[in-house]
Amino acid sequence: MGPWETQLRKGLVELAVLATMVDGEAYGYGIVERLRGLEGLEFTESTVYPVLARLARDGFLTIRAERSPSGPMRRYYRLTPAGERRLREMSDGWRAVSASLATLLEGARG
Repeated sequence: MGPWETQLRKGLVELAVLATMVDGEAYGYGIVERLRGLEGLEFTESTVYPVLARLARDGFLTIRAERSPSGPMRRYYRLTPAGERRLREMSDGWRAVSASLATLLEGARG
C-alpha cells in the first residue's frame, strides 16, 4: 500500500466505523471483522478500537457490556442521536467529494 492510500484510509476510518452501526448495535470485534471483509477497508483492531473509544468519549456512541457465549465480556456499540447526525454529515461530505473526484477522473481519461 502506498503512502497516499495510507493517508486516505486514515481519513476514512471514522466514517467506516460509524457506517458499520447504521443498522444497529455491533460489538467491537464484529466491527473489525466486517471491515476486514471489505476491500480497501481492511482496518486492524489497533486502528478500530481507539476510534471506537474516541467516538464514545465524544458522545457519538454508547457502550453496553455483555458476557459473550464463549465467556469474555463483549462491548456493544450503538450510535447516539449525535452519532447519527455525525454519520449523515460525513456521508454527505463523502458523497460530494466522491462525485467531484469522479468528475475529475472522467475528464482525465478524455
